[in-house]
Amino acid sequence: MTAAVVAGLLAGYGIAVPVGAVSAHLLSLTARTSLRTGACAALGVATADGVYALVAAVGGTALAAVLQPVLVPLRLLSALVLIAIAVAGAAAALRRYRSPATGATTRAAPSGPARAYLGLLGITLLNPTTVVYFTALVLGGRTTGAVRPLEQGAFVLAAFAASASWQLTLAGGGALLGRALTGPRGRLVTALASSVVIAALAVRMTTGPV
Repeated sequence: MTAAVVAGLLAGYGIAVPVGAVSAHLLSLTARTSLRTGACAALGVATADGVYALVAAVGGTALAAVLQPVLVPLRLLSALVLIAIAVAGAAAALRRYRSPATGATTRAAPSGPARAYLGLLGITLLNPTTVVYFTALVLGGRTTGAVRPLEQGAFVLAAFAASASWQLTLAGGGALLGRALTGPRGRLVTALASSVVIAALAVRMTTGPV
């Protein structure tokens, strides 16, 4: 159970920490509206991460028996996928830092907490990197024994809690925190930190069960 919680927390922070378009929008939204609206938007992002974690966990369990004969190669392949995600994220962050984009489009602020929640939920669900990340992580962490539903639930809830805590921190910071983290240096630091977390998960995956 503890291992599932730790894995979920690391997975949640690994996907949530990079400050990209969604995080920048969340910070800007909170600064323009209110903490309540920003908190609801933050929970929308975390809900999307939780949904993808649930899909990956349940799907991984269903495929466990089929994939059992190739479990070891699959773990190595999944570790390579995670390392690729980490490297790609770090490379993209370095490119953005060296050649910052100009003229970014600002989205219109939703009129209330409910619309903010649904809006950020929809935006985050459209990101295919999230489901690829969670699927690779969960499938790569399969062991020879069956994974209990309680452990699945612990993983999903921990991933949601990690994502929610980070998104709520961003929302709570408002305009001051947003100015610091959405600048070129802030984006670089958070993206590189996330890449390190993801790479560490990949290395751990090859040395033993998650």
